[in-house]
Amino acid sequence: MAGNTFGQIFKVTTFGESHGAGIGCVIDGVPPGMPLSAEDIQQDLDRRKPGQSEVTTRRKESDIVEVLSGVFEGKSTGAPVALLIRNADQHPGDYDNIKDIFRPGHADHTFFQKFGLRDHRGGGRSSGRETAARVAAGAIAKKIIAQAGVKVTAYTLSIGDVCVKDIDLSVIEKNIMRAPDLVAAAAMVKAVSAARDEGDSLGGVIEVLIEGCPAGLGDPVFDKLEACLAHAMMSIGAVKGIEFGAGFNAAAKKGSQNNDEVVVKDGAMATRHNFAGGVSGGISNGEPVVLRVAVKPTSSIAKKQRSLNKDMVMTDIEIKGRHDPCLCPRVVPVTEAMAALVIADRLLIQRTLGR
Repeated sequence: MAGNTFGQIFKVTTFGESHGAGIGCVIDGVPPGMPLSAEDIQQDLDRRKPGQSEVTTRRKESDIVEVLSGVFEGKSTGAPVALLIRNADQHPGDYDNIKDIFRPGHADHTFFQKFGLRDHRGGGRSSGRETAARVAAGAIAKKIIAQAGVKVTAYTLSIGDVCVKDIDLSVIEKNIMRAPDLVAAAAMVKAVSAARDEGDSLGGVIEVLIEGCPAGLGDPVFDKLEACLAHAMMSIGAVKGIEFGAGFNAAAKKGSQNNDEVVVKDGAMATRHNFAGGVSGGISNGEPVVLRVAVKPTSSIAKKQRSLNKDMVMTDIEIKGRHDPCLCPRVVPVTEAMAALVIADRLLIQRTLGR
């Protein structure tokens, strides 16, 4: 199976399945001599792990990371860093009743068409559980980019038709929706709880803010910074759309309205409004990089549905197990991780140019 590795210099390969023995990753390109411990990684894993609140899956996984290699006496050695997260609360039996039915909204039928088989235990390799390995790698990437003064912050911008009105980054981790608006967060919880009680789910929008990103990251053709970030975000299974800066709203503007004046801010070149979301011509311009991703409603819902089985016969399907009624709170740290992986990789690439 191809496509398990991400990055050019800071390179991450993930492995494992949702209800297998465990998941993990191997990371090449971690600079030597960087202070690194399991605790550094665990902080972000704790933000992504299941069973956190009433709006997340009831699956109980401690997601304790084990550092198998690449760290000695509290510092990275320059060797590959191998991380393992063991699965402790697998319930593969929850999926026995649907092992021959292709679940609506999932990768079941496409996985089967590509490989001729599939792991029906929660989606196996295509499960969102794989993202724990990305978050673990992203925690290391965050340490690298912090050395360059870069910080990534993501938050839930909307759930269903409930939207954030006032952004206060200090309250993101003070509510279970990870929204930067406590009033909106309360309304989001109410909406998600109502959907869950109906056996349904809700989607939403997550905004990612990359502050301190230096000018010059990204290349002007195939490796535009937006293209690298889009690849990263769209590789998250629940993400179905992405925009930068003004995004789709730019399509309704005239050029005179959307063009951003280049001005001087704090003695450096900048844009007046940051309509482009911190990237011009595929290269970071020194402004905060701002992007938003659309997260679909959780596909596994309790409502009875219809779908096709392996015999090509339409049949009823009822999905058991423990599933998030809304994915956004747990996808927030995943988007942060993927953004950090891209920025770490581009920073290391930039160093090869002597910049």
